[in-house]
Amino acid sequence: MEYNKVKDADRIIEKSSLIVNNPAKYKNKWNDLFGNKNPICLELGMGRGDFIINMSKKYPNMNFIGLEINENQMATAIQKIGDSKISNLKLIVADAKNITDFFGKEIDTVYLTFSEPWPKRIDEKKRFTHESYLKMYDRIFKKNKHIILKTDNKGFFAYSLETLSNYWYVFERVSLDLHNDENPIDNVMTDFEKQYFKEGRPIYYVDAKFIN
Repeated sequence: MEYNKVKDADRIIEKSSLIVNNPAKYKNKWNDLFGNKNPICLELGMGRGDFIINMSKKYPNMNFIGLEINENQMATAIQKIGDSKISNLKLIVADAKNITDFFGKEIDTVYLTFSEPWPKRIDEKKRFTHESYLKMYDRIFKKNKHIILKTDNKGFFAYSLETLSNYWYVFERVSLDLHNDENPIDNVMTDFEKQYFKEGRPIYYVDAKFIN
């Protein structure tokens, strides 16, 4: 996927007080970094940040971490935040495959919002709901496993339902058209989702849990 180039993206990231430059340093210490014992939620592939930024504003008694590998996307998110002071949000520029280097058993919820579907079979292991990733999540969840996924890609959604089910997750809520569901949820939209909503495209949603 091609992203818009952001001038001086590296400098924007470097100057942001929300960026955690050495996340491995805080493994098993994220609550200390936040300065409280509130639940910690992690979004993998946060993109331009609309979801994680607005979640942190909406739920001040929860901590949020957004991870994104693309510097242009992260710089855009930082620009959106501007001078806002958000004490319960931290940002990481890194590859999601390294999350077990950054976190111990301290994450309460993993958000997968409009993740890259990697439709080719050869790229299956790159999907955030592949078994290899589910095993990594096991190593960072604090206690109970909790994954919330949203996507516009029907194939990726079907694949994710299968892999989660095979991994013994239970589905608390499933929607095949989130914005037109008879029982609406308290939904915070991503940047992509806002555009898809205007286009009338269905959004697929699952809230999956595994109670230990």
